[in-house]
Amino acid sequence: MHIKPPYLARLFFPQLLWEIDTDSKEIFLTFDDGPHPEITPRVLEILDGYNAKATFFCVGENVKKYPKTYASILKNGHQTGNHSFSHLNGWKTSNKDYFDNIKQCSQLIDSRLFRPPYGRISPSQIKSLKHQYKIVMWSAVTYDFDKSVTPSQCLENALKYPKAGSIVVFHDSAKASTNLFYALPRFLQNYTEKGFAFNVIPDSGSVNSSHQK
Repeated sequence: MHIKPPYLARLFFPQLLWEIDTDSKEIFLTFDDGPHPEITPRVLEILDGYNAKATFFCVGENVKKYPKTYASILKNGHQTGNHSFSHLNGWKTSNKDYFDNIKQCSQLIDSRLFRPPYGRISPSQIKSLKHQYKIVMWSAVTYDFDKSVTPSQCLENALKYPKAGSIVVFHDSAKASTNLFYALPRFLQNYTEKGFAFNVIPDSGSVNSSHQK
């Protein structure tokens, strides 16, 4: 199962961060929907085994439930970003409720990185939020959370498109765990052997996508 990169969406929303402008052989791994008290620590162990750093887009209510797990992400040298407090779909949420939910999350996560849950965000929401946040999308989604995707298909999705500067999405959640723990170490091994490093998405610099290609 090959998942094509979001070319059309990138065409219509160039102000969002789809990949990082870099001349180095580096990939930017991201993990959505955590922290999870069992899944996230295992992810951190796997990353540590490859000297890999990543960016975790955390749900505020999970940070509130599992503050020690959240703290361990930062302690291990990783980056975190805002994924809203209660994982809201921007297409189905009023702007006021959406912004309030993100603000609530920001009280727990000190970051100028924001990823819209489900990748669903309206033009008016982008217009408002882009002055406060780097709105981070992706170059490749593994679909680790999809029960119809097998572990080998998940790995295939992960390996299909990434190149220098790519932003790749995994999920440190229970529903993604089977695919995640199969695909992640194999993905890291594959790109490590190709000479790639794995780094965090910068939180510094211009909010308006200074690192965007």
